[in-house]
Amino acid sequence: MIAEVSKVGKRGTIVIPAGLRRRFNVDEGSFIMAEETPDGILLRPAAVLPLESYSPERKAEFLLSNAADAADYAEAVKTVRKMGLDPAKIRHRKPALV
Repeated sequence: MIAEVSKVGKRGTIVIPAGLRRRFNVDEGSFIMAEETPDGILLRPAAVLPLESYSPERKAEFLLSNAADAADYAEAVKTVRKMGLDPAKIRHRKPALV
């Protein structure tokens, strides 16, 4: 296990030694997770994934378009109405059996 000393700079910046950066694939712009542990602060690489966010109308479109049959479509219509939306105003593809 490698241990090296670093100095804390302005605004709390810490320089991670080059050998550790290479070993753990930490490059400029990489995200790091800082966690409190009983022994101190644990720094480790973090994975940051993009999060897709959908509007209520887009969610309603998914519900209505992905209905498998008439009963499923009727349930989707109820759910969309509970969302405060009018199913007739949502562009969607009705299942063939409706």
